Amino acid sequence: MRPLVVLLLAFAVTACGGGHQHGTATVWVTRNRGAQVLYTGTVPAGLTAAQALERTRKVTTRYGGRFIQSIDGIDGSATKQRDWFYFVDGIEGDRSAAEVTLRPGDVDWWDYRSWTGSSMSVPVVVGAYPHPFVGTTTSVVSIGVPPAVARAIAAQVHGSVAAKTPTRNYIVLSTRFDPDRVRISRLRSGVQLELGARSARQLAADPAAFRYRYGDRR
Repeated sequence: MRPLVVLLLAFAVTACGGGHQHGTATVWVTRNRGAQVLYTGTVPAGLTAAQALERTRKVTTRYGGRFIQSIDGIDGSATKQRDWFYFVDGIEGDRSAAEVTLRPGDVDWWDYRSWTGSSMSVPVVVGAYPHPFVGTTTSVVSIGVPPAVARAIAAQVHGSVAAKTPTRNYIVLSTRFDPDRVRISRLRSGVQLELGARSARQLAADPAAFRYRYGDRR
């Protein structure tokens, strides 16, 4: 009888979103492309991205809980073309947040912003750095930027300074770019971050230099 009770309790915890994962994930809530930070906190790993938000903020949903309508009274509006968008480790959510399970160390970022035309979708953002680079293979390509800067950035993402060989992600540092350039984009296989010389030095000195930013400075 006792093993059955233990099994039932374990099933109940998993069904409630406990997930039996050790560690924590981070929840961020911002407005206007990260310009205004409304909340930061942590939750147990193993929750879905929606559960993590609901555990920390006052939330209303639509479509049976699959779509976040409001956070702390701030409502999405089709007529005003403003809504809540979410990213996990800097990657735009491509499904309901109720279907995405957070792993230890993940960043569950919700941002309220306007959308029109091409700005509806933002596939990847830099503001969760060193995500989405950590945990994947990353090459840092340096063109004219001091080697010490390239090595410091490579260490932040557990990557390597190398020629542009086949890896999943690339961070390209170049004096040929505008000095303040911070451009991040999706590749077929991963992500590429382009940094001008001044931006590269900022990031090398402080991994949080671009925290909460979308990363669209050219």
